Amino acid sequence: MASNARLDHRNPLVIDTHELGRRPGAMQRLTTEVDAPRDLGIEGVVGVPEGAPLELDLRLESVMEGVLVTGTARASAKGECVRCLEPVGLELEADFQEMFSYPDADDRGRVIAEPGDDAEDDEDRQYIEDGLIDLEPLLRDAVVLALPMQPVCQDDCQGLCSECGARLTDDPDHHHDAVDIRWAALQGLADTMSDGEKDEMSGDVPRSARADEKQEK
Repeated sequence: MASNARLDHRNPLVIDTHELGRRPGAMQRLTTEVDAPRDLGIEGVVGVPEGAPLELDLRLESVMEGVLVTGTARASAKGECVRCLEPVGLELEADFQEMFSYPDADDRGRVIAEPGDDAEDDEDRQYIEDGLIDLEPLLRDAVVLALPMQPVCQDDCQGLCSECGARLTDDPDHHHDAVDIRWAALQGLADTMSDGEKDEMSGDVPRSARADEKQEK
């Protein structure tokens, strides 16, 4: 349903359609560059930074029931690799199309006395308000669909080492010697026995043993 808030014609994403004059078949083309609005993308994953250049190619076509808007948005998006957490930059191109209806016309372009009788149908519609249309909701949906849900710095990124956090792509041979904790106790016992054997081989005999030898003599 149309919002009660009036659109601000100073907003660069609000487009004036008065030039079309509600003449079916009339068409207008626009190419413009605006500053990207806030939160344009997937929050915490990837998106177009606020204020970054956003190029719009638009075609506005007047039809019986409203204005059909077809366009392409281009911008540079930034995010973080989901595997190695390195910064990711990518060029975004998002296509979109939407029908903006006159608030006093039905699906066949016929004038109706009370728009909005069907609440469910109104929720799915975008409306022209005082000759103005707001592209921001449409643009947000298009950008989210065009962005990768799981951005990566490169297709073969190997991620991070689970033990030390090293970036595996930088060191393909990186590894850690695995130690089975089930054998740790036995390994300790083996080390102790090895130390005893070394003492015997080196000729180190305890003093008590040497004293017993002298008594026997």
